[in-house]
Amino acid sequence: MNGSERGGNRRSSRRRRRDNESWQGHREKKDDSRPGQLEKKRGGFFERPRWTAPEIPQEPIPVPDCPWCGKPIKDLSAALEDRESGLAVHFDCVIERVAEREGESLEPGDTVAYIGGGRFGVVHFNSSSGAKSFKIRKIMEWEDKENRAEWRKTVSDHFSTT
Repeated sequence: MNGSERGGNRRSSRRRRRDNESWQGHREKKDDSRPGQLEKKRGGFFERPRWTAPEIPQEPIPVPDCPWCGKPIKDLSAALEDRESGLAVHFDCVIERVAEREGESLEPGDTVAYIGGGRFGVVHFNSSSGAKSFKIRKIMEWEDKENRAEWRKTVSDHFSTT
């Protein structure tokens, strides 16, 4: 701007009191100070207590073998619980077993899919719309939400430390 005072910054035209506060919108200040927060008062800043990071477990995440295929489970966070023994099994091993069990009742356009929350479903995709529309025909509960396996607790301790 060239100083025409149209738009722009008009701070210089405000009237100020002696203590350099604006006359407009002057309100009495409340003391809403909360303990433990950073506050600015006359004379400097007051610091709140510093955050300290929780200790991360030093032992490595265990690498158990899958009781169904015998191979090691490298990604334990993606594993599922075996219904009978409660041990960790590969996600792919579980989906293969569910597909074998439901294979006889599958119609054209049906597939077995993980739908979340420890559940699998028989999902039917309409052939005309591709993957845009589908219908869940059957839901199978695989994991019990109420009772978590012990191996899940050790995994969660490594990932969520708070």
